[in-house]
Amino acid sequence: MSTIDTQHHISHSGPDPASSAAEYGVRSLPGARPPATFAPANSVTEELEETAAAGQDITEEMIDSASADPMQEDPNRITGLERWAMNASDSQFNALAGAVGGFMSGVVTCPLDVIKTKLQAQGAGQHVGQPRMYNGLVGTAKVIWRHEGIRGMYRGLGPIIMGYLPTWAVWFTVYNKSKIWLRQYTDKPIAINFGASIIAGASSTIATNPIWVIKTRLMSQSAFQDARPSMHSHWHYKSTFDAARKMYTTEGLLSFYSGLTPALLGLSHVAVQFPTYEFLKTKFTGQGMGGAAGDQNAKPSFMGTFAASVLSKIIASSATYPHEVIRTRLQTQRRPIPGQEHLQGLGVVSKNGAESNQLATSGPKYRGVVSTFKIMLKEEGWRAFYAGMGTNMMRAVPAATVTMLTYEYVMNNLKQARKHGREKLAKVAEATAVKAESVERPEISSSTSS
Repeated sequence: MSTIDTQHHISHSGPDPASSAAEYGVRSLPGARPPATFAPANSVTEELEETAAAGQDITEEMIDSASADPMQEDPNRITGLERWAMNASDSQFNALAGAVGGFMSGVVTCPLDVIKTKLQAQGAGQHVGQPRMYNGLVGTAKVIWRHEGIRGMYRGLGPIIMGYLPTWAVWFTVYNKSKIWLRQYTDKPIAINFGASIIAGASSTIATNPIWVIKTRLMSQSAFQDARPSMHSHWHYKSTFDAARKMYTTEGLLSFYSGLTPALLGLSHVAVQFPTYEFLKTKFTGQGMGGAAGDQNAKPSFMGTFAASVLSKIIASSATYPHEVIRTRLQTQRRPIPGQEHLQGLGVVSKNGAESNQLATSGPKYRGVVSTFKIMLKEEGWRAFYAGMGTNMMRAVPAATVTMLTYEYVMNNLKQARKHGREKLAKVAEATAVKAESVERPEISSSTSS
């Protein structure tokens, strides 16, 4: 080998392991593996670039998989609604569905409720023979829009929402509980539904009557405040809490339960409406109220529920409407506490105090259901008991329809969520059992072979 070839061979070969160790003072141990040779800098750089590119691909793949829909990855994943539905009771289902249904109906029909209340209450604050301010649905709507605008059409929306939520939550919960209790004593569906309606109606009416009194006063009040208010003049409340405060300080606690007696007598309304609804819905769809929603073989119930809601509300409202007018008159009148200081606080003043004494001793105009009926019949005639009935139908029928459709829809979704959650839980339990069995099998076989 020539000198040039030898130099070329040495320069392109790796360093001798022994000489390298000796050069740095490291003694080579017998049987030890020689240290690996170092790769050139260019090859190291290429390897790092390839590794970085591979890592970037892996990272992008992980991000794509993480951003994918988790339901597609794991079809047995239990959602939050399904988890809650599996642990919730039927009473909680009824309370939630009833509250949502009441809320929706209150928002949709609030303007019609304002018009109906004004038509019912306008005879309480005017003299005999005085021309009426509100006439009919369209005329009343025009007067409200002209003087109060959109806020006037939604006056009392706060109490409506505050009232409908607990009213229907309590009603549907007590109604279904009462049906279970009454089945112990009778097996007649009509008797069971009738009794459950009375019990549920009484419970919800007593619990929420103060809210409805405030709502009625806010809706029936005029946009203009009298300069010299008297006992029988219209009040002026700024808000729900302002009405509650003024009613308590000037009229006492009993003012919140004005009209409770006719409201309880008005339980005949629900006693007619809901047994009729259940009867018609069973005829139309084969299902009771909120029943059989999770059955795959059940017939579509939308049109049946719609028809049953409309017909049952029309029948009940036509039969029991006069009591609503009497209740409204009792709720909208003042119940002042006697006393000169209270009358002066209202602005009722006179030079010799004769007017104040006369107002203090006169008391409320309406003093009960029978008295209210006699006064209205004498001063206004029998038509007064059906004042605003057309508007009431236009409000009550959509309200009942929205309430029942929403209730049935929510109940159906809650029952479906409970059903799907239990099915997924069963699949997960089955998969876990199969996995545990597959893990135990090799252990048993290995122990048998040994």
